[in-house]
Amino acid sequence: MTATLAPPTAAPAQPAPERRTRWEYPALAVLLIGTTIAYLWNLSVNGWSNSFYSAAVQAGSVSWKAFFFGSSDAANSITVDKPPAALWLMELSVRAFGLNSWSILVPEVLLGVASVALLWATVRRPFGPAAGLLAGLVLAVTPVAVLMFRFNNPDALLVFLMVAAAWAITRAVEDGRWRWLVLTGVFVGFGFLTKQLQVLLVVPPLALTYLLAGPPKLGKRIVQLLAAGVAMVVAAGWWLLAVELWPASSRPWIGGSQNNSILELTLGYNGLGRLSGNESGSVGPGGELPPGGNGMWGSTGITRMFEAAQGGQIAWLIPAALVAWVAGILLRGKANRTDPQRASLILWGCWLLVTALTFSFMAGIFHQYYTVALAPAVGALVGAGAVLLWRARHRLWVRAMLALAVGLTTATAWMLLSRSVHWVPWLRWTVLVVGVLATIAALVPARRKLAVISALTIAFTGLAGPTAYAIDTIATPHEGSIPSAGPNVGGFGMFGRPPWAEGMNGMPDGPGAPPPGGAPKGRAPGGHPGNGPGQGAMPTGGPGREIITAGGLLGAGKPSEKVVSLLEYNGTTYTWAAAAIGSNSAAGYQLATELPVMPIGGFNGSDPSPTLDQFKEYVAQGKIHYFIGSNRGGHNEVFGPAPSGTSSQVSQWVQENFTPTEVDGITLYDLTTH
Repeated sequence: MTATLAPPTAAPAQPAPERRTRWEYPALAVLLIGTTIAYLWNLSVNGWSNSFYSAAVQAGSVSWKAFFFGSSDAANSITVDKPPAALWLMELSVRAFGLNSWSILVPEVLLGVASVALLWATVRRPFGPAAGLLAGLVLAVTPVAVLMFRFNNPDALLVFLMVAAAWAITRAVEDGRWRWLVLTGVFVGFGFLTKQLQVLLVVPPLALTYLLAGPPKLGKRIVQLLAAGVAMVVAAGWWLLAVELWPASSRPWIGGSQNNSILELTLGYNGLGRLSGNESGSVGPGGELPPGGNGMWGSTGITRMFEAAQGGQIAWLIPAALVAWVAGILLRGKANRTDPQRASLILWGCWLLVTALTFSFMAGIFHQYYTVALAPAVGALVGAGAVLLWRARHRLWVRAMLALAVGLTTATAWMLLSRSVHWVPWLRWTVLVVGVLATIAALVPARRKLAVISALTIAFTGLAGPTAYAIDTIATPHEGSIPSAGPNVGGFGMFGRPPWAEGMNGMPDGPGAPPPGGAPKGRAPGGHPGNGPGQGAMPTGGPGREIITAGGLLGAGKPSEKVVSLLEYNGTTYTWAAAAIGSNSAAGYQLATELPVMPIGGFNGSDPSPTLDQFKEYVAQGKIHYFIGSNRGGHNEVFGPAPSGTSSQVSQWVQENFTPTEVDGITLYDLTTH
């Protein structure tokens, strides 16, 4: 008698990504083409954007040494206060197409479109095309993402590389191949060369995801993660090692450091100092916060992402993302260890938590545009969670979670839109009404036609607010060091106009403030109504008037044609056509003349570069033509004398030994006539 063998018990099947549908690629094309058009629209209105980086781009476009080090000027006196990776694409573009706003900003736009496409691909693999498209759409319309993908700060490349690392680890979870782990480390390493330690916020989520869900046995998974760590160190370390081993006398000073060390910059000003607030050479006091938890960079605490400065940038869908994360984990709770959907949820949920909590409690320098690092995680969780909840909405508890997500999104949108009641005033009421109806509809099991209507109302509730902010961001000029998306809801940080900003360049009572009738009514120079320093410090004069400024801590000056002509005359015969206190003061002149202008003291004017003795030597050798003075007299216009004293010493020595000449309101000292 022959026994019938029973088939082996099969492991629970893992959900496979949806097959391609006819609508998927046309919808993807619409998303990517629409994103490209939107990001390119009105792009030139942003001018030089952050002139601090634009000046470095100009320098790197004419000097390969400046390109490698990320120097602020082509004569390589000092670098920007970040590694140079974010500058490289822009510098290559300027080398190919010449120096202008478009050649600087189009690479940032392309990085934004690529980030949307890569997020679609990453979320689509475990959750299908609908989830991928929704994730990409959420990222594309997130206000702070719209801002930074049209701006020249390092964040555009940083976001792309972080999403690329998530894509690579998602592939690694599928098949466990070494190459995906190594590629993950390479992306993180280049992220370090973009913005140093900030990229490390995604490392714990990446490592935890593979440690829990990678296909190989535990021992091999650990070894593979170590290999990813080695790849990360190599991808970042080659440049750090080159800078450290390069003789200091033949390379530029490392901007942002007090001891001319890239390691000090990494661990101090751009590293642990950002967490504690004790940044050497910072723009102002940090560290211990006054009673109530409010420092100069805003209040710290669990609600920081929802406060005025940050809320409109990123907070619209954070509650929905968190609810979707919890619900998704519950839905996939009994799946295999290697379940790709649960692994993806672990990745994006931990990314959101780790990054948001770090931003919420860091006591050092914090700007609202940093929150762009949260946008991919929010988009991924909303896209994935929406699909999971929608497919399981026959369960009562799932409908309750869906209704909770919609209700919290409605409340968040109402709160954020209520902070600018005179800006599109009907929108908050529309979102409120539609959101309440959508919340109720989410609780009711609906047939197909009603389900479509319910889905559309939910989508409107979640996307109307951020889309309106995104449109406003595209329509409004953004220049300066601290840009902000959407309408004005309080200006700089959490303070509106803080007391320490009295007399700030470009502020209502500061040197360089527009005269009556100069700037548009109710609009601060370079930005939104009353946004103050967050939007730059280069006024745009009224009809028939040109406002000339010397520049300042947070924005470049706008030199007149006469000043530019003076600097350009025989300018190529000098190593530096001029020198000015602070990188932004120097940047305006450098961009106008395309000649090296020495930024004394770097970004904050607080770096000890050059020393007074070095400056005297440069002058004696005839390397610097002009010293550009200002109302500051070597003082930082916001925080008083430069902490190192170097900038003040140089300015005082020039004033004591050279004769000033005023040209169109700018004080110049000819250093070749002693």
